[in-house]
Amino acid sequence: MFVILVYDFGERRVAKALKICRKYLTWIQNSVFEGDITEGKFKMLTLELERVMDKDNDSLIIFQFRSKRYSDRLVIGLEKNSLNHII
Repeated sequence: MFVILVYDFGERRVAKALKICRKYLTWIQNSVFEGDITEGKFKMLTLELERVMDKDNDSLIIFQFRSKRYSDRLVIGLEKNSLNHII
């Protein structure tokens, strides 16, 4: 599946969330990740984030798609993590 993940964690937990998300997805801009992920890895990702987050103060939003095939990506302005820079 393809996912877009957005989080808003408190200052004390944000670095941990960033580290966890980078293990599974591609960073595209502040607190936003995307990528293809298996069901098993998706469960591991959400479990790890739930362990770190404070559910009374933090938020996590995950958009799930069966594939990237039927979506278009529009970037307006600076693309912070352009895949075109990979050598």
